[in-house]
Amino acid sequence: MTGTGMICAGMRSGKLIFQLLALFILLQPVVHAGDGNPGVYKQTVDKPVSAIYDKLYKSLEDARFYVVFEPDIGKNISRFAEKWGDDYNQNNLSEMRSMVFCNGWYANKVSNLDPDMLGFCPLHLTLAERDGKTTVLFNRPSVVAINSPARELFVQIESEVIAVIKSAMK
Repeated sequence: MTGTGMICAGMRSGKLIFQLLALFILLQPVVHAGDGNPGVYKQTVDKPVSAIYDKLYKSLEDARFYVVFEPDIGKNISRFAEKWGDDYNQNNLSEMRSMVFCNGWYANKVSNLDPDMLGFCPLHLTLAERDGKTTVLFNRPSVVAINSPARELFVQIESEVIAVIKSAMK
């Protein structure tokens, strides 16, 4: 390898090390936040799903995130209770429901910035109830899109969706 080739190779590995170090530093506050998985926003309220579902649905739509599909996961998998036996619903969840939602303007912006991130169009959240308490789970697109040109847009979308969840869970 020539001197120039060794310098270029050294620069590439130095750049990679710098990128990995920057990523490590960037993720430190998130990893040590103590709230479990940094890729999932989680909020629990001392109310059953039935008490917050409609309010959350309406709040999403008022924020122009239109609910396009509402899978009742608990009902769908309950058919397998006998077949799965002891492996069925080991956490004793009394409700498992999701809302699949989309904002067309945001979907268009994502497709313009990074079509590889269209896997987040539509978005979804899941509600799980146990012992009368409901937990809402929302996968944070900004965590996956960390190196995407659409990351800043996802930060904005994520903050809007989380604000809706917080408002509806009061």
